Amino acid sequence: MSMKCPGCSATQMKVYDFHGEEVDSCQDCGGIWFENGELNRALSKADNGDDSVRVEETLGQHLGGSNRQCDQCDSAMARYYLMDGYQIEVDVCHSCSGVWIDEAERTKVVQSPRVKALLSELDAKISTKTWLFQFLSQMPVEFNIKPKRRPVITYLLLALNIMIFAAYGFNYEMTDRVFDNFAMRASDIVDGNHVWTLLSHMFLHGDLMHLAGNMYFLYVVGDNLEDSLGRMRFLGLYLLCGFAAAAAQIMADPTSGIYMVGASGAIAGLFGMYLLWFRHASLTFMFVIYQKKLSPMAFFTIWLAFNILGMLMAGEGVAYWAHIGGFAAGLVIGLLMKHKVMETNPILAMLNEPEVKVTR
Repeated sequence: MSMKCPGCSATQMKVYDFHGEEVDSCQDCGGIWFENGELNRALSKADNGDDSVRVEETLGQHLGGSNRQCDQCDSAMARYYLMDGYQIEVDVCHSCSGVWIDEAERTKVVQSPRVKALLSELDAKISTKTWLFQFLSQMPVEFNIKPKRRPVITYLLLALNIMIFAAYGFNYEMTDRVFDNFAMRASDIVDGNHVWTLLSHMFLHGDLMHLAGNMYFLYVVGDNLEDSLGRMRFLGLYLLCGFAAAAAQIMADPTSGIYMVGASGAIAGLFGMYLLWFRHASLTFMFVIYQKKLSPMAFFTIWLAFNILGMLMAGEGVAYWAHIGGFAAGLVIGLLMKHKVMETNPILAMLNEPEVKVTR
């Protein structure tokens, strides 16, 4: 005798193969009914035979009663998140341990063992070694998913910047000659001179600390962005953000004759994209000796506030407008490309949009 669908009350349920388990699927709404133990076994097979998957025994937050009825034992069902930190709703019957999953949530449920492992990595505790590194360097430490591919372009950009600095940075006379020819000055660009410096300034740095800071941040956010975008698109957008940063600085002070150098504007653009696509990640922030994990939103809000404060105080020696301009360009690119990036990176999409709104 065929069961009635808990989702839409249709009677057109038929047997469906779900990762090696025979389950009941509704022909009208597409939802799936798992009898006791079937969801565990199916996800164990979907997770490459990992028989440690125990979704039914480790459900997340209880969300209250459901208006759905279990057709197997005629009991009212209850709503739960599939697991803590992953807000996909499922309906559970406490009498017979059956589980109902809507069609829109099916793919995400299949990926849940992988997502659970990633969430565990992201929630890792800050170690003594991590605290010591940040205390000594004052640089943040990132907690994010690991890239699937080696970030070749990021490594090449790091190597190129370091090699260029090594060629001139320890000789004052050489530094002067390099800056005279390849550092950007707003007044030169406005007059139509030295236009190549719009590109070349991104690969020059004022001193070793300037280089180290920029390269570290490029290393932190570059690998994940390159993995999500692809190598050539990542390089193109990196340069585009650098050009946007230069344009912002020129518009802010078109008569300036001060040299502008550094990858900061381009990297600020990466910050904007990272903020929109990797909201699940965290970056540590050091408050004197107290280290705290912050979301990208909180971390980059602090970063942006420092830049705006520096700009308002008319601080010299730092291209604050370039930072803000690059960051704004990254945000625009991030918004325009978010759908495509999420479409080609399903795990990233699940971490960004974990909850599916379903009418109960």
